[in-house]
Amino acid sequence: MNALITGAAGQVGRAVLSSAPQGVRVVGLAHRELNIADEDAVAQCVERHGPDVIINAAAYTAVDRAESERESAASVNARGPANLAAQAVRIGARLVHLSTDFVFDGSSSTPYRPDSSTHPLSVYGETKRAGEVAVLRALPDRSIVLRTAWVYAAEGHNFVRTMLRLMAANGTVRVVSDQVGSPTSARSVAEIIWRIVECPELCGVHHWTDAGVASWYDFAVAIAEEAAGLGLLPPGVTVEPITTADYPTPARRPPFSVLDRSSLRSVGGAPVHWRKALRAVLQELLRA
Repeated sequence: MNALITGAAGQVGRAVLSSAPQGVRVVGLAHRELNIADEDAVAQCVERHGPDVIINAAAYTAVDRAESERESAASVNARGPANLAAQAVRIGARLVHLSTDFVFDGSSSTPYRPDSSTHPLSVYGETKRAGEVAVLRALPDRSIVLRTAWVYAAEGHNFVRTMLRLMAANGTVRVVSDQVGSPTSARSVAEIIWRIVECPELCGVHHWTDAGVASWYDFAVAIAEEAAGLGLLPPGVTVEPITTADYPTPARRPPFSVLDRSSLRSVGGAPVHWRKALRAVLQELLRA
């Protein structure tokens, strides 16, 4: 099997590359090597590599900046997936497209199902939803839209690394406590992607996160405790809960981002709890 991974320099892209099963020939391309918003470049790339499956981990993820850069966000998050889907149609490939909890407005009190109504609150969410629609319309039987949430890794820009930096520098942080979701390691997302690839009959929209639920405040408390236990931080870091109103941002966030993973239960098995996954990422940082 030949697999083409776009966005290969991102958190999930790197994890997908490093966890490829034996026997899969993988080509990973970062944004500087392939801008998926460039229709001609995508066509030439797909023609050159002839993938059986395209895994799209490329995205414009600057959530707040997207509010003033709608065109930039749309080019990568909406037109880019459409370009990939068109080429997948042309050569008969499957497409696994990574999406986000930001397609929902967070007004639910129960986990969002793959078929739950979408209502993005931000430009980022709107453009990611547009990318989903483009993929599903072009490839209804050979595409998988995989939504996940609160992704982090030992590398890249993410909440865990930001918290470690601020905690080490200041000894205290203030973190929003009224936004709830499921912290998810990039490795967990990569592993379910490869399981999806190995199920040729699977298509449509699916959700995957690590198990358990937390607020950003809960997540930060766990980071401080686990990091102190490993010696990455001194003990006694203070985490102060605040509200979303106390920390205004250009983009609105969904206050509830818990996703229903049940459609992938037979494919992915039991997800790891987010705190166990966090410990594994911190241990990776310790070895770095």
